[in-house]
Amino acid sequence: MTHTHARSTTQTGSGPGAGRGEGAVRAAGDGRVPDVPVTVSTDGLPAWLDPVARAALTIRPQQLSRFLPPESGAGRQSAVLVLFGEGERGPELLLMERAGTLRSHAGQPSFPGGALDPEDGDQATTGPLRAALREAEEETGLDPRGVQVFGVLPRLYIPVSGFVVTPVLGWWRAPSPVGVVDPAETARVFTVPVADLTDPANRATAVHPSGHSGPAFLVESALVWGFTAGVIDRIVHYAGWERPWDRDRQVPLDWRT
Repeated sequence: MTHTHARSTTQTGSGPGAGRGEGAVRAAGDGRVPDVPVTVSTDGLPAWLDPVARAALTIRPQQLSRFLPPESGAGRQSAVLVLFGEGERGPELLLMERAGTLRSHAGQPSFPGGALDPEDGDQATTGPLRAALREAEEETGLDPRGVQVFGVLPRLYIPVSGFVVTPVLGWWRAPSPVGVVDPAETARVFTVPVADLTDPANRATAVHPSGHSGPAFLVESALVWGFTAGVIDRIVHYAGWERPWDRDRQVPLDWRT
């Protein structure tokens, strides 16, 4: 599913997030959108996003995942863009499916994102914001001028790939067309209605051959699991959107995943 809405200028302002990426940053990318200022701000958010913005201010790493960054500081710093928009069926979330030929997390649905580059800046403050917007532009063609960053979640860890990931929360204030930019990296780009993510019929527990289990969502002809599903699950929970679902319903994962 792609968006074809008209573009408009992002609104900016001062907002919460002290010590976790506050202040002005600039969207990096392929040069198509040079020097576009972006601030972490909750100004003008739709009311339905208020619970997510409030949760982002107080949520602790342990409330999001049992996999936390190593105390040694090891791990590759990265960021993902958790982008909420308004679609034909109401609130929705932007996801993509990684190409099946990638070395890590091949074929998995995920948020747009990737590793921080040196030009993204300080990894402790503005770097993750810049990286999330830059990677989203590179992977989906998203115009970062239409994104309002309204929060930053605590850093989490993906042991299998060694990534330390900062989830950056965005409101798609001015949607732009999105789609596959590089087939070598991305298989498809799609949006999922929040109503589908909260529908108990679309929820299950994914069980990996290793024995690890975690939340999963069966939406848009995709099985969303792993890190991405874990973040969505916690956002849905702490935003107060969660509906009772059958946690005994299991979906086995292929041994190659």
